[in-house]
Amino acid sequence: MTTVPITLPPAEDDLGGRQPPAPLDPVADERQALIERWAERHGVDAARRLAEAEDLADAVAAAIIPENTTDTYAKSWLVWKRFCAGTGLPEAAGSRGALVAFVAWMLSEGRQNGTGYAPTSASTHLAATVVGLRERGATVSGDDQAEARAALEGLTIKLLKAGERRGRGQAVGADIDGLRTLARACPDNLTGDRDKALTLTGFHYASRSQDPAGLLTGDVTLHPRGLVVAILTGKTKHSVRNAKIAYADDPEICPVRAWTAYRNRLVAEHGPRWTDPSTPAFVGIDRWGHITGGMGPDSVTRAIKRISTRAGVPIAWTGHSLRIGLASVARRKGRDGIAIADQGGWARHSRSMLGYMQRDDGWDDNASVGLA
Repeated sequence: MTTVPITLPPAEDDLGGRQPPAPLDPVADERQALIERWAERHGVDAARRLAEAEDLADAVAAAIIPENTTDTYAKSWLVWKRFCAGTGLPEAAGSRGALVAFVAWMLSEGRQNGTGYAPTSASTHLAATVVGLRERGATVSGDDQAEARAALEGLTIKLLKAGERRGRGQAVGADIDGLRTLARACPDNLTGDRDKALTLTGFHYASRSQDPAGLLTGDVTLHPRGLVVAILTGKTKHSVRNAKIAYADDPEICPVRAWTAYRNRLVAEHGPRWTDPSTPAFVGIDRWGHITGGMGPDSVTRAIKRISTRAGVPIAWTGHSLRIGLASVARRKGRDGIAIADQGGWARHSRSMLGYMQRDDGWDDNASVGLA
């Protein structure tokens, strides 16, 4: 049988001796076996080209994973390592029992402070850990993963029955009255204009915190009917989009006027360089009015909370409040679900979007109202 080696022979060190062999890599061994089968079937040259194509596919897969997803994988693997260290289980064994035990451990004591994770966090860590195990050559069957998920669901129900609700819950959604209150509370300076533009435009395209943080000046263009915002920070093909924001009838909370006022003031006070399309659309501003650079996702989240607190909103908004608000307010105003999905970058009939189309008290959208 003809083989195609994918590793070089051991290199000689400066003293003429051989270097120790590299540690075993189950993934590399599996790839080697696959290349050998290709060579046997198609010949050495074809097998080499197929191996190069596999390398390219690996590189593409790594390149298209969003940074926050990669970060989640890394954090979840650390949780798995803590679990294995505490229980004496091997890190590379993703068996049915290990995964079920992992779920139970996360809900009971998995956090660094010894308390249990919220079920949603445990679910995220479980999914990311399975990915990490498979990347490291471990075999995790669909049945084993499904049993761990069933255990997570069952234990979550027990927590609910015991009256224990974990996690922050869904963020409060922005609404029109709240936007008006926020706009009125913004001071008459560059920070106030930035805050107003950040919240009003963000509401109208259902922004996540990373969206305004990732916008460049050239991504926001004026149109006779309003603004066109190119959102390029989305995680899916639906969330990468050109969102159109029209002029509002009420000039006090018009996102287009707010954006124009903010940008005009920024250029007037800090120079024409801020008209460059490659500069950040939303800038950080310190207490003395100095520009600190572009805003990051965390600074956007902090800004939304600070802006709402300043306005005296009863429950402070979070970075996700604008996204929830667009879905729920648009639904309340009778907008079509597909139109809402397209504007906010959801997949049509997205479960998360439908969850955001909430009613605050459960009466207005109650399925039983008016049936008799």
